[in-house]
Amino acid sequence: MKRFENFVHAILESKSKKTLVILLTILALLGSVAMIPLKIVKAKMLPGKSDNTYSVYVTTPTGSSIEQTYKVSKCVVEQLKKEPQILNMEIYAGMGIPLDYAGLVKGSGMKNSENVAEIAVNLTDKHEREETSYMMVHRLRPVVKKACEGLVPGTTIQFVEQPAGPPTLASIVVEVTGHNLKRDRKLAVEVANILSKTPKVVDVDIMMDDIYKKYDLIPDKEKIARSGLTVDQVNKIIYLAFEGMAVAHKNSANEPDQIQIFEVLDPKTKLFPNKSKEALMTKLNELNLMNRKGMMVPVSEVVQVKEVDSKPSIMQKDLHRMINVTAEADEESQVYPLLEARQKMIDYFSKKGWKVEKEPGMSTYMFDLHLTDPKTGEKFLLRWDGEMKVTLDTFRDLGGAFIGALILIFLLLVIYYKNYSLPTIILIGSFLSIIGVIVGHWVADLVTRDTFFLTATSLIGFIALMGISSRNSLLLIDFAKSLMEAKGMPKRRAIAVSSATRAKPIMLTAIAIILGSALLASDPIFGGLGVALISGTVAAVFVSLIFVPVLLDNSKGMDLDDDNPLHHDPSDISITR
Repeated sequence: MKRFENFVHAILESKSKKTLVILLTILALLGSVAMIPLKIVKAKMLPGKSDNTYSVYVTTPTGSSIEQTYKVSKCVVEQLKKEPQILNMEIYAGMGIPLDYAGLVKGSGMKNSENVAEIAVNLTDKHEREETSYMMVHRLRPVVKKACEGLVPGTTIQFVEQPAGPPTLASIVVEVTGHNLKRDRKLAVEVANILSKTPKVVDVDIMMDDIYKKYDLIPDKEKIARSGLTVDQVNKIIYLAFEGMAVAHKNSANEPDQIQIFEVLDPKTKLFPNKSKEALMTKLNELNLMNRKGMMVPVSEVVQVKEVDSKPSIMQKDLHRMINVTAEADEESQVYPLLEARQKMIDYFSKKGWKVEKEPGMSTYMFDLHLTDPKTGEKFLLRWDGEMKVTLDTFRDLGGAFIGALILIFLLLVIYYKNYSLPTIILIGSFLSIIGVIVGHWVADLVTRDTFFLTATSLIGFIALMGISSRNSLLLIDFAKSLMEAKGMPKRRAIAVSSATRAKPIMLTAIAIILGSALLASDPIFGGLGVALISGTVAAVFVSLIFVPVLLDNSKGMDLDDDNPLHHDPSDISITR
């Protein structure tokens, strides 16, 4: 204890040593903060979460048959069967799996067409395997895509993990908004192409239906009446031939309602050799209806076949038409590929003659891009949503809470000490715990050999450290002032004695926090909170015991009042310790 007291006192007595402490602290702060833009420590909303299940979405081009979709899904299953950690799988063709958390936020519950399928993949327990689910997805994604996407040109295969936290449609979402649907669709394709060429961006998909040629069967009411048939007869035979229909009912003692008897023709009879109008007419020629006179009338004689464009679904948000372009960040925070893709979009659209404007001001929409066609004056908006928007909202709210806490602490301390210098020193010392928080995440990167992201929970830990660090500085100041006022001890010696005396309780508090936070450090979600508390506490101890005393020595707020008699004649006071 005496050695540490002399060590601190020696620093305070030497101007060069005090300057060195201040410079080293500033360098440590700048170096740690620089780790974020240099990507030595990376920021992300929440890290990946290892789970016991994940899903595979299969989307074939709009208008594809259920057989084509199932063919691709079967290929995916065959590839995944090679993995010993996969227990079982199930294909849901034409629909999503029974609703789970991922399906709820990513919209798989709305899947209901022949060109979609979802494969539920169940794994061995995460505690019994070394490879995490998200690392398995990272490894298998390119293998499965290469083997299966080419079976039906235009197919998209997406690997969907259970979200670790925020309920977002995808990690990266670009909302293309405008009043010209045709140009909206074109812009969405261009945005998707840019995202596809951006490193670390995978599973790029455009949430819009393809426009394709289809044939409408229109009953000719005049011909139907002349043939002695009814429109209802024609509709029923067409439904029966292509979809199936209820033809009767069955009563059961075990059921309160009647049970429908649904008749469906052999699937082979519903297949066409090609997508031509002639193939459809051949099928209609095979269907015959008996009229009132007992004569057989071919359906092709009373039905008109008209080739038309399909009508795509239209999505809206805030009464504006919108097309979502979604993507996932592959083992990367969405921040870095998003910024890279955004710059590529600015360069791309600028070269094409568009007027590109960034969102003015600072807000959670600050990455949005406004496009204006100089020829027509049409305006379009590329709005970034998804996990990035949630991240900005969260860090904005936490940052606001942090600033609010600083202001309240500062005001209370100003009232308590009746000056501004000591509260400023306390807040500076508290803020410097950020050095330990950032460096701790860098060390965690090295130890785990995996990217340990600076997450929202890390920021929560940093805010929590403000109170702990402030308490350490308060102990030093109050004890040093009491030594100076009660015993007439010189300021530098009082500060040194205070640092040495309070070092033990400060360190015991730090050890308790470190041991209590050790359990959190290994948690996939709250690991950032644990590391922030552990490493930030270590930094707070060094700052409180070495850097804060240097600031206190240079502060006039530590000087005694002129009316204190001990201040005028300290030689008459005997000091005992």
